[in-house]
Amino acid sequence: MQNENEKQDFGEKINNFFHKNRKGIIILISAIFILLAGLIVFLSLQDVFNKKAIAETEKLDARFQELRFSANDVNYNAEIQTFLSDIEAFAKNKSGYGASKAWSMSAQIYSSRNEWQKAEEAWLKAAKAGDKTYLGPISLFNAAAAAEEQGKIELAIELLQKSIDHKFEFPAAPRAQFSIGRLYEQLGNYPAAIESYRTVMINWQNVPVWQYLARSRIIAIE
Repeated sequence: MQNENEKQDFGEKINNFFHKNRKGIIILISAIFILLAGLIVFLSLQDVFNKKAIAETEKLDARFQELRFSANDVNYNAEIQTFLSDIEAFAKNKSGYGASKAWSMSAQIYSSRNEWQKAEEAWLKAAKAGDKTYLGPISLFNAAAAAEEQGKIELAIELLQKSIDHKFEFPAAPRAQFSIGRLYEQLGNYPAAIESYRTVMINWQNVPVWQYLARSRIIAIE
């Protein structure tokens, strides 16, 4: 009997609570429904935009495949310039895989023309746009190569280190680490070069090629 009275009291308390706070509860429930509806609309629009971006990227890639081997042909200058302008119009102020892929196309064209400053800039844009994808560290690595071609050794080392430290695993990380050692050798900073080569040997013991190369450079320096 006591348990039944307790249940009745508890039920009455709940009823009283809802009765006193019904306006606030209705507003809260309405707000939750509005947020859910907004989330559904946002996700739907995001899906549409992502599909559209992927489709546009595929079109750009098809054009890139047609033009990539003609980048140095003066007869294709107008088409190449139009293509580069279209990439900038598409990728500017965008992020994600599509934008990063587009900037990388631009970077490859500039690289094939030995326009290393423009290639570096395009690779850095690709890295920024694709920071949350596997294209991030790849683009940083390629930006380092473009920087090295310009003699910007310190910047190349910095970019290589960023590619290694990137949150996405970078399969070419041992190569990047070895390259850091090689660049330190160019600068005459042999202690830093040895340290970089030792890092290769410590962190990538399952990659015998880079293990051997790193060991050989340490022997050569010492």
